[in-house]
Amino acid sequence: MAIIRYQKNHNDVDSWFDSMFNFSRTPLVDVKEGKDDYRISAEVPGFSADEIKVYVEKHVLHIEGEKSEKKEEKDGKKYLLKERTVSSFSRSFTLPDSVDEEKIEASFKNGVLDLTLSKMPKEEPKKIEVKLN
Repeated sequence: MAIIRYQKNHNDVDSWFDSMFNFSRTPLVDVKEGKDDYRISAEVPGFSADEIKVYVEKHVLHIEGEKSEKKEEKDGKKYLLKERTVSSFSRSFTLPDSVDEEKIEASFKNGVLDLTLSKMPKEEPKKIEVKLN
């Protein structure tokens, strides 16, 4: 059975600091295995598709997002409190050997990133004929 393993991207101090100051967050994900593929769904509300980056490097799937909002004053009004200035996230998953990295597909709708990771066809054992001499 193949398993997609989550990799922690931050050390404990970074995670604590980020959570205290709301600089980054870890999206919640669901991982499902089917006969022909794996499906990963990640909740990334508030991000747009162009603020999300998905890539594979050394058999590790990376999902990252970053956005920043500028402090613009409109209509002569100034901010008294602005907590939504920078937001980022990062998740990584070690992929099983059965994933075809060339056939990973991503779609984004209503704040949810959906990834489909196709499995490579199983190779049947090669039968070797034993000849009598």
